[in-house]
Amino acid sequence: MVPEMESITIATVQEKGIDSVVDWFDRHKQSFYALGWFYLQNQQQMEELFYRSIIKVHKELPRFKNAGSFELWVTSIFIDNCRELSKEKVIQASEEITPHKDLFKALDQLEDDEKEAMILTYGAGFSQEEAAQILRVSVGKLKELMFSGVKSVRKQLDGSTYNGCKEYQNNYIDYLEKTMKRPEKIEFEMHIYNCRECQEDLAAFQDVTIMLNHAEWMSDLPVPEHFIENIKESLAEKERARQHKSKKRKRMALIFASVFVFGIGIAILSGAFNYVYYGWTEEDEQLRTFLQQDLGQRLSLEAESEGVKIRIKGVVADDYQTLVFYEIEDTNEDKQYVMFSEDGVFIENENELMKHDTYPRHYPPDLKAEMNKREKNVFYGKIGLRPLEENSGVLKLNIERIQELALDEQEARLGFGYRSNGFKTGEWKFEVPVTKQPSVIYELNEQAKIEGIPVRLDKLILAPTATLLEYGIPFEEQEKRIDRIHFGDLEVNNVKMKPDQFGGYNYLQPEGSWQKFQMYYDPFYGEDPKDITVQFVSAYFSFDDKKSIELDLNQSFPQTFEYAGSTISIDKVEIGQPTIIVISNHEVENRKFERLHLNVVGEDEYEPISMGMDQEGVIVDKNGVQYDMKSPTFDYEKVEQPRHFVTVETLMLDGNKVIPKRLDLYGYSSMKYLDDRVKISLD
Repeated sequence: MVPEMESITIATVQEKGIDSVVDWFDRHKQSFYALGWFYLQNQQQMEELFYRSIIKVHKELPRFKNAGSFELWVTSIFIDNCRELSKEKVIQASEEITPHKDLFKALDQLEDDEKEAMILTYGAGFSQEEAAQILRVSVGKLKELMFSGVKSVRKQLDGSTYNGCKEYQNNYIDYLEKTMKRPEKIEFEMHIYNCRECQEDLAAFQDVTIMLNHAEWMSDLPVPEHFIENIKESLAEKERARQHKSKKRKRMALIFASVFVFGIGIAILSGAFNYVYYGWTEEDEQLRTFLQQDLGQRLSLEAESEGVKIRIKGVVADDYQTLVFYEIEDTNEDKQYVMFSEDGVFIENENELMKHDTYPRHYPPDLKAEMNKREKNVFYGKIGLRPLEENSGVLKLNIERIQELALDEQEARLGFGYRSNGFKTGEWKFEVPVTKQPSVIYELNEQAKIEGIPVRLDKLILAPTATLLEYGIPFEEQEKRIDRIHFGDLEVNNVKMKPDQFGGYNYLQPEGSWQKFQMYYDPFYGEDPKDITVQFVSAYFSFDDKKSIELDLNQSFPQTFEYAGSTISIDKVEIGQPTIIVISNHEVENRKFERLHLNVVGEDEYEPISMGMDQEGVIVDKNGVQYDMKSPTFDYEKVEQPRHFVTVETLMLDGNKVIPKRLDLYGYSSMKYLDDRVKISLD
């Protein structure tokens, strides 16, 4: 692995979406490809591995708090997917030419946990502490796996065994890595001096570790041509399916069913009864709100496996999603568990019952809810599933894996909110009856302007599980374009609904020169809307601004040039494999751009150059305060309307000693703060 890989910020994802994760994996595909090859050795599965990992990193990124290594977090997700895919049946391994074939074969004969320990430490270059965290084992256990792995590799390569004193064999790793304490080191060296068998053992052990520590056996594994392009196409295919135009729905009234049918006065009494009744009898705070509005179904389904009970408490469904509310109780220990729709949860009859042109929405666990603070062995949560195709059906819900929450604050930081080695497998099966609730659609047909660019406000949708604003922005070529809008609260009848900032919008089928979106807000419960207020808090723009900078390699560096009102430095150009170009601008105050759009042109202008890119930057809040993203105390969620300014950009030109001729800048992107409100009457 490349030391200290750069992380992806929430701001980058908000601007570029899943493309930012794809680009990150593209820059580091060599090391991750080699890592995955040890598990799968099948080209089709390798593409599926990267595809799953990209999606999982993108969905889970809001929970990454920069408290630990981004590389460790991604690698943990990657290895979990490796393990899952390695269990799936494949017809045969790919007939791919593999460098260091004997070494690969020897490593492949190891037990899975030995193989993982060897690959992460000797191959990928992680420290013992980092590898132990990724594998969710203790450092002591990791050393045992490393030692037994080296023994097995040696036996596979030359048939030799270790005949030294067993009580000293556990010291080999610490001694060779120079981590032994001085008293133990002196005792160990005195023994080695007098023990011929241990001398031979240590020398042989060192030979194997030296061979393993050479990075070539990881970096020489060829990544197939168009590998990342194939994955991008799979993601694009998924997006096209998600954007497939759905059937036009008739406007439907939102029905508040009444227990009694004796007139308006009795209906009001019934509503009050529901509010009081569920306020007293339903512990799940999130489900309670729906039941008090007479929306959704209260359930009492239970299954137990491995000492853990899972209860399905209720379900609320509409044309946009299906919410399933659950309670997990550990009957043996004080542990809290959560589950995720994309990991360990399967709908057996999903293809027959559910829509395929949508993707399940992600709901992170609510750790601050009072209901989750009362008992140390019980946790309440919800998962989002695709909507039903028909009005009702019975979901065959199978749960195979849940994950333990980290209750200790320090462990929570190290484990990104979850306990290391905290997965629990079992078999919990349910048949969940689901009935969709109707939605109300209001045609808005309004148009606003942001920085002179028109924005269409097309529809307001009041659904039981969410309030949706359907809008459009022009995507035709212009010198200044809106890439993304950040919305503030949506007011309906003076009631404010919070926007979903993470994954809170859907792409829709374009209409002419307009790209259509749906923005998700909290659900609205109240009287028929009479007026609404839409708030714009910021927007991301792309600006076209072309300029070419000739690179004079005969002059010393740094060299500077003016662009978009700033002085940009070309710090260095190093010709090699790859060729490295570093450009920087550390003055972010009043800077027009957050990141540049550029390309490198070689001596042959018509031959495109494949290029990787690393970035450094700072976070700046609305008040101009700068934050160090690498600081252990940095909390992105507490920063008010953050902007991510790139300060250093390192360009890596693939190939052998590529000579760059010039930089072509074709524009830049930047966020602008807004305080615009659009009031719309629905009379």
